[in-house]
Amino acid sequence: MQDSDIKRIKTAQSLYNKPVLAVYDWLLLGLHCRFVWGCPSHHMLELYNRHASANHLDVGVGTGYFLDHCKFPDTNPRLALMDLNNNCLEACKKRLARYEPAIYQRNVLDPIDINAPGFDSIGMMNLLHCLPGNMKSKGIVFSNLKVFLKPGGVVFGSTFLYGGVHRNPLATLTLHLTNRFGFMTNMEDDLEGLKATLAQHFAHSSVQAIGCVGLFVAS
Repeated sequence: MQDSDIKRIKTAQSLYNKPVLAVYDWLLLGLHCRFVWGCPSHHMLELYNRHASANHLDVGVGTGYFLDHCKFPDTNPRLALMDLNNNCLEACKKRLARYEPAIYQRNVLDPIDINAPGFDSIGMMNLLHCLPGNMKSKGIVFSNLKVFLKPGGVVFGSTFLYGGVHRNPLATLTLHLTNRFGFMTNMEDDLEGLKATLAQHFAHSSVQAIGCVGLFVAS
């Protein structure tokens, strides 16, 4: 990994500190998703309600909002949380304590070893746009994670895109600013690139664009 990539990862991670996490749900998942990205967060929650299994790994966990509110097919799911940011992991571990989640602090751009059974679903909500590189190079994440996906399992998630989607002026401004300061790296990410990357790594995949958000499902 190049030094510039390491620097961007550290910068992106620095945004998820405790003060930001305290307002993340209502500010970023509430106001920003609806008015900046043009994709109210209930669309993301619907992905969890449709695809989160009772044997689920969540990657890039944020505050755990979607896991806290989704309807698992079992009242006692096996849940694992993976993130590089310990602030996110600690917040989610506390919020989701009723599920006794397994915790893995890992960099998804590196080969991953967690010495655990496979999962029937893997969620990757709002992760890809935080990673360095272009959409093709970000495909390494799918390679690193799908080894933990059991046969017939599903990967789902969302990412903010720059090209091939509808961007309102506020979204365009926000994307330019967040990329300039290193909180996101997605100026080269477009809808067709996301589709192509998923097709490269999975036999079946679909992408729905709402606003400038790409909602994807792959198996």
